[in-house]
Amino acid sequence: MSIHDDPDYQAGDPASPEHCPSGTIISPHTHRDNRIPPGQTRTRKWPVLDAFGPPTLEFSEWRLKVFGLVENPYALTFAEFQDMPRVTVFSDFHCVTRWSLLGNLWEGVATRDLLERATVKSAARYVICHGSDNAWSTNLPLVDFLQSDCLLADRHDGSSISREHGGPVRGVIPQLYAWKSAKWICGIELVAEDRAGYWEQCGYHMRGDPWNEERFGVSPIRSGDGGGGPEDT
Repeated sequence: MSIHDDPDYQAGDPASPEHCPSGTIISPHTHRDNRIPPGQTRTRKWPVLDAFGPPTLEFSEWRLKVFGLVENPYALTFAEFQDMPRVTVFSDFHCVTRWSLLGNLWEGVATRDLLERATVKSAARYVICHGSDNAWSTNLPLVDFLQSDCLLADRHDGSSISREHGGPVRGVIPQLYAWKSAKWICGIELVAEDRAGYWEQCGYHMRGDPWNEERFGVSPIRSGDGGGGPEDT
């Protein structure tokens, strides 16, 4: 089968906000005349990149823990996660390795709803997202995690998110580089001080704004780490 016969291949122009279903949350950068950040190139397929490969995690075994600086720490099974109020988000997706996948439709639970249930303490300023793959993590400011277009997603473009792309549930933080959108997410930790995650310890930026090309920080990149470089993990 050629790539043009692949149902996931994006032929033609990317989807645009005006074609989204009613009630969809629109990521603000999709309204730009030029939706591709500096140094990026549009991809028509969704590449697979990660640090360690998919974990051998069954949907029935998945748990999401919300903990740290919260009044009401809790954990969800996959069924309990799916019973929470649902949102649909239209966004673009920018990998620090210089490709951008435009016009994604995500479905899942808003990060705002997840943290509202936990009641975040006033001292919390940052979020550490934990993945099931070899204790992987990434850090981001709480204000970025709570943007209206941020969610934990279990569906992408009408289908369940595959294991290779972070299923059963992955983070989606559209306004930052895609490694901040944690694959195989299993924990949301609220903290007072910023703390570098896996790729940040390897030298990647502590925030990762694609429009400002915040690709690298000041930490030295560790030799021998990672697989093909960061996409989501």
